[in-house]
Amino acid sequence: MKIIVDAMGGDNAPLEIVKGALAGQKHWGVDIVLTGDENAIRGALTRCGQPEVPTGMEIISTSQTVEMCDDPATVFRRKKDTSMGVGLTMLREGQGDALVSAGSTGALLTGATLITKRIHGIRRAAMAPVIPTTTGQAVLIDCGANAECTPEYLVQFAYLGNFYAQQVLGLAKPRVGLLNIGAEDSKGTDLQKQTLARLRQAAEEGHLHFIGNIEAKEAIKGGCDVIVTDGFSGNILLKTMEGVGSFAGSALKGMFKKNLLTKLAALAVMPGLNDFKAKLDPNKVGGTAFIGIARPVIKAHGASNAEAIENAIGQAAAFARSGLIEKIEENVNLMKIEH
Repeated sequence: MKIIVDAMGGDNAPLEIVKGALAGQKHWGVDIVLTGDENAIRGALTRCGQPEVPTGMEIISTSQTVEMCDDPATVFRRKKDTSMGVGLTMLREGQGDALVSAGSTGALLTGATLITKRIHGIRRAAMAPVIPTTTGQAVLIDCGANAECTPEYLVQFAYLGNFYAQQVLGLAKPRVGLLNIGAEDSKGTDLQKQTLARLRQAAEEGHLHFIGNIEAKEAIKGGCDVIVTDGFSGNILLKTMEGVGSFAGSALKGMFKKNLLTKLAALAVMPGLNDFKAKLDPNKVGGTAFIGIARPVIKAHGASNAEAIENAIGQAAAFARSGLIEKIEENVNLMKIEH
């Protein structure tokens, strides 16, 4: 198993990326290809106590980097030798089994679509972050906050999320829910109402285990395994969860620091608090899978540290081994959108 890592993508590149790649190689037993400025990568390796490139790791030198300010639609035409673009090309040509990048989300999605290509028959790739719930985790599937969303696309994404939950998360019969402001069929905009009707039809035909509309509070409680949503609502849900997690952590910290008694109580519940903190820590997850691309691509968050990259590499390896892409290819007729 060989994982391509964009060593220049993200706020903490290349040091944290390289450090995470070293840890990921050891933890997950994979080979690593680092793309980027060779001098910078070698310097980062030296700072990590590795003056030589380790066995099972190689560097592909590139002269350019995709910056956050670059236009995703044109960057790969203007910059032909970026660490991200070269990595995606290598992935397309079979020189790696999956790719991890903490660089620009828009550029990575555009590059994955134009360079690595979509699965034949899939009109648009979807982003599928895995979020924590009271009972475990759920896939939040959407098309991105700024993308056009139609009922046809949301139904396609429901299938993609369903297959991801089956193949990667190991759920035999994932419960698929449509995020809405209420559980009743009458709730929501025309987008939600039309999507609801199409998903009910898919359920009646035996293709999905669709449970209907689901409110955000029920989704977080573990009410479904796949949350289907337009990108705008999905992004708000994610950011709200991040904010609530930060607020809860600060509030609990303040409560337990009040006096000696509360400090002693904190020691008693510390294991549980650490587990709670880990559930909300994006570094523990690693990244977000792009589903619908012909090869496995994982987007690590921009502020990824070494731990996040290590876990993103594990996530990429699991994706590559899962058979998800083959599963989608076998069922692509269920998801075709005609225009």
